[in-house]
Amino acid sequence: MEDWQHGGFGLYLHWPFCASKCPYCDFNSHVRDRVDQDLWRTALLSEIDRVGQETKGRTLDTVFFGGGTPSLMDPDLVADLMDRIRATWRTSNSFETSLEANPSSVEAGRFRAYRDAGINRVSMGVQALNDRDLRALGRLHSVAEARKAFDIARDCFDRVSFDLIYARQDLTLQDWEAELKTALNMAVDHLSLYQLTIEPGTAFGARAAIGRLPGLPDEDLGADMYERTQEICGVAGMPAYEVSNHARPDAMSRHNLIYWRYGDYAGVGPGAHGRLSLTSGKWATSTHLSPEKWLDAVQKTGNGETPRSRIPFADQADEMLMMGLRLHDGVSTDRYEALSGHALPVEPLNELIETGLLKLDGTQLRATSSGMMVLNAVLRQLLVAHT
Repeated sequence: MEDWQHGGFGLYLHWPFCASKCPYCDFNSHVRDRVDQDLWRTALLSEIDRVGQETKGRTLDTVFFGGGTPSLMDPDLVADLMDRIRATWRTSNSFETSLEANPSSVEAGRFRAYRDAGINRVSMGVQALNDRDLRALGRLHSVAEARKAFDIARDCFDRVSFDLIYARQDLTLQDWEAELKTALNMAVDHLSLYQLTIEPGTAFGARAAIGRLPGLPDEDLGADMYERTQEICGVAGMPAYEVSNHARPDAMSRHNLIYWRYGDYAGVGPGAHGRLSLTSGKWATSTHLSPEKWLDAVQKTGNGETPRSRIPFADQADEMLMMGLRLHDGVSTDRYEALSGHALPVEPLNELIETGLLKLDGTQLRATSSGMMVLNAVLRQLLVAHT
């Protein structure tokens, strides 16, 4: 068994275009007046063929259309891509095919067409359940539109997830508790609940730098919101299985589990990343960020990637640890040792266990609820110790 098979094999396709750029967003998304979807069809199909040649004989577990706003893609384009994917790889019995959607780009016929194209799961970017905060977040939809889009999705798909952002400006703990309970009453099987982070290079980042983003919660309130999120979701039967993701039993995002379990995934499209285990080793892949540069590279060279980097075994072990400790199930210390060639450093590991941030059950290492809240610090303490 190769190490990547602990996580499986997925395909990520990045559609980089949005109707507008949200002020908090640091994803590779771009606003364009016009997109020639026929040109993009040809390029994306070409990249699927190229990656398919490298991974011939594998079983594909998941496909994820991310962005950007993939629900701006013509359903016929999604259908053509799904047809080529099925012709390129065997697919698993639990094959998951997800597409991200914004409520402002949804109508019933479009969702039905995505379903007919082979999409079986939708993830919706709702982000807030009051109109004031939606406007502050730069979203183009209203709460009424979000609810309507969600109802359409629920009628078309068995599996539906949606995202909310908390720790927003002027949001109280009581406000968030009420909003979260409303969301849980709506939810089908999965919720992604993210704390607002102010990233450099975003509009929010620029505003915060000059003191023009008032009302953000302090660290203590952010921690309180996180803790209450865990409690409320757990009582509602949708516990966290990852730092920011909650699901009913057997409804976890199979594609994202490939990342967190450190499987292999191919990245296609501008700004898409990948991890591929080949006979020459495990490679980190990336692609051109600019949609136009990516498209030009595919057309001229048949390859939208930037130069690959080979990942040494020790770095693979560290990446596996960083991703796996995000999961409620944690990581196997045996797997870490097999990749790195050494055990985790004893002194910092014992200290983190004694302070209640990590828990070791046999060979399974998990972050506690307290550890999840300071996971970056936990990882630094573990990883710096052996570098």
